[in-house]
Amino acid sequence: MGRYLVRRLLQMIPILFGVSIIVFVIIHSAPGDPYAYLFGPRIDPTLRARLMEEMGFNDPIPIQYVRWLTTTLKGNLGYSVRTQEPVVDMLARAIPRTLLLTGTAFLLGLALAIPIGVISATRQYSLIDYAATTFAFMGISLPSFFAALLAIYFFAVRLPIFPMNGIITPGGGGFWDVLHHLVLPAVTLGLRDMASYARFTRSAMLEVLRQDYVRTARAKGLAERVVVYKHAFRNGMIPVITLFGFSLPGLFGGAVIIEQVFTFPGMGLLTFEAVNNRDYSVLMATNMFFALLVILGNLIADILYAVADPRIRYA
Repeated sequence: MGRYLVRRLLQMIPILFGVSIIVFVIIHSAPGDPYAYLFGPRIDPTLRARLMEEMGFNDPIPIQYVRWLTTTLKGNLGYSVRTQEPVVDMLARAIPRTLLLTGTAFLLGLALAIPIGVISATRQYSLIDYAATTFAFMGISLPSFFAALLAIYFFAVRLPIFPMNGIITPGGGGFWDVLHHLVLPAVTLGLRDMASYARFTRSAMLEVLRQDYVRTARAKGLAERVVVYKHAFRNGMIPVITLFGFSLPGLFGGAVIIEQVFTFPGMGLLTFEAVNNRDYSVLMATNMFFALLVILGNLIADILYAVADPRIRYA
């Protein structure tokens, strides 16, 4: 396993290098420039041309990429055109907040979806199964932004139980205050994945429960709880683990919308503002962060395969 992890980590280098080239070319080929969005149409053309020249935005894209790559490898991610703040400092504030949001949504989804999926499979065609199936289809079909707006309307406007924006109350703070602000965005962000986990878990468990070794375990007189959770559950989780790996970057992608709706100051809101302002340095940093998550998500899924099934070995 150790050699496998080292090999996979080394493979990340050329993948990230290729992704950085593609993202850089797309961002810098898009129409517009940072100063047109920052100052609007009233900016003096001479001043705009001088700023573009000083920042090197008039250079050919390959030269700009080499310059960006050189400074990035030195640990300098550049400065935001809009705020003149180091991008490293902006990420240092935004990443922990987004990790808190997505981590809460991910754990909440697992904690609810897997038991729902297992119970739904063991009680197929029961009222619980039909209710879980209905919930899953609604969760998958409902767009995240619409679910967020519904949550705000019902639980922040009509029933003012939770705050509708921010991460802390002005002048407040503390664990419970952050948790209070986290409830609505975390639930709406994790709703879609929660529904997907429940459906995948149900399908996987139904297939495993029909296997011969499960029937043999029941024929030996083992309790149903032991049959389900000790013999069937681990094998049933193997297809679901694939979903785990892809859901991690998906959660961060969904955070771009959810954080904008709830004005949650994380990576999603930072990315949205950078797109609107053509803030190239911030856009490159956030996109590379999301690309890294995709690779790490697949690596985590491979590790979980070996944990769930001892027959899987990585050399």
